[in-house]
Amino acid sequence: MNIALIAHDAKKELMVQFCIAYCGILSRHNICATGTTGKLVSDATGLNITRFLSGPQGGGEQIASRIRCNEIDMVLFFRDPLTAKPQEPNDMTLLRLCDVHNIPVATNIATGEVLIHGLERGDLDWRNYSR
Repeated sequence: MNIALIAHDAKKELMVQFCIAYCGILSRHNICATGTTGKLVSDATGLNITRFLSGPQGGGEQIASRIRCNEIDMVLFFRDPLTAKPQEPNDMTLLRLCDVHNIPVATNIATGEVLIHGLERGDLDWRNYSR
């Protein structure tokens, strides 16, 4: 599966800890991420991560483009709901695209763990479904 990682600044450390905890599962998949999140996760875990631009520079839009082309199977997007962001309209576009293209998306650690456990069990194998 192709998994995208995105984390707002206040959630980057949580994303790193999540990826450390689930490194064994994530290592069996293709991972891409926005620039800073990808660097932090890669440095902490050793995972091979395709890095795009940082979020404010358009990394989220690059991931959204991949969603439009059916090149992303799951999104882990740990959001900070308490702080307004200038790129918030782009974040909403990315989430809308996940809905349109039927992409499982986690916006917090609780749903992230549900998705990662489903991935481990094989519940999210898109080869068994049609988008």
